[in-house]
Order: sequence, then structure tokens, then C-alpha cells
Amino acid sequence: MIRKATFLVSNSDLTKCPKPDRAEIAFIGRSNVGKSSLINMLTGVKELAKTSQKPGKTQLINHFTIDDRWYLVDLPGYGFAKVSKDKKVKWEKMISEYLTTRTNLCGVFVLIDSRLEPQTIDLEFLNWCGEEDVPFVVAFTKADKQSKTQTDRNVKAFLNKLVEIFGDTPDYFVTSAEKGQGKEAVVQYLADLVAEFESQRATR
Repeated sequence: MIRKATFLVSNSDLTKCPKPDRAEIAFIGRSNVGKSSLINMLTGVKELAKTSQKPGKTQLINHFTIDDRWYLVDLPGYGFAKVSKDKKVKWEKMISEYLTTRTNLCGVFVLIDSRLEPQTIDLEFLNWCGEEDVPFVVAFTKADKQSKTQTDRNVKAFLNKLVEIFGDTPDYFVTSAEKGQGKEAVVQYLADLVAEFESQRATR
């Protein structure tokens, strides 16, 4: 259970991120995938991450301190945000540098809209994570927005694509920010990642 979540800092400069002295878990997904809503649901703080109907609201690397113990990071979305090409290139550089150089990053939740059939942009991003050894887990969002049958069908289709890429199925969760679906399982998984990071750090 997450008892306390507070906003710490937003920036676009990796050198200004908090010291990498504790476990860090990031959330990323295509624009408008429901990232802020999921973060708010998991932490139990309604306005922690700013939600918006307008894709591309998150434009910076946002750090939150969880239970005074670890960092949760809200990353800019990839994909359909209506921004200039120049800005898009800067974002992508910032995100890829963050994901490949942040030494305390012990997990990345890649959010996938469960209402959609597999999207190339998501598959390409996950493929890139695999190539760069970025430790990812998949969270399907908005599961309450259609029938369970439709959600299951879309999730299965997406996982089949991942099996084609990676040879097996990565860890994944099916969530709904509105209904609280998946909260317990995801929060437990976050706690396990943090505990594992801390025990590895202690034995070094």
C-alpha cells in the first residue's frame, strides 16, 4: 500500500534529476493513454499527476517521492501529441537518455490502451526497450471502457505480438483507473521492485 506520495521536481535536464540514491520506477505510454489517471489511482492522490483531455500534457520528467522511500517518475508520452517536430525530437532524446542512463531505474511501466488493437508505435517502443535492456512491464489501461471480452481479445492480440518479438510474454497487468482494477497487484509489484533494488544495493 502506498501511504504518501508527494511531487518533488519537474525538469527536462537529466543532470537536474534527483540523486540516483534510491529505487526509481517510471511510467510512460502513448499520449492520452491514461497515464496520469493510473498514477493517481495507484497512489490514492487525486491530483498528483495532472490529467488532461489534451494529449501531450506531460512534457517534462516529473519525479514524485513515494513513502519517503522511492521515486515514481511520470515521463512524457510518445506519439500523437500536437507539438512541433523540433520539440518532438527533443522529447525523444530526453526520454531515451533518461531510460538508458538512469542508474537507479529498476522498472518502467509501459502503458497500452486496452481498447485498441496492437499499435505499431507501442510495439516499436517496447522493441527498443528490449534492445536497450530497459526493464519494462506492460500495463493495459482503460479496461472498463469496453466489455471484458473485448479487453481480453485486445490484450491477447497485443501479447501475441510481443511473443513474436521477444519469444515470451513479459509481466503485464490489466487496469482501470476509474474502477481501481489492478491496483493491488500493481502496487505489490512496485513494492517488490523497490525491495529487490534495495537488497541488491545493500549487498554491493
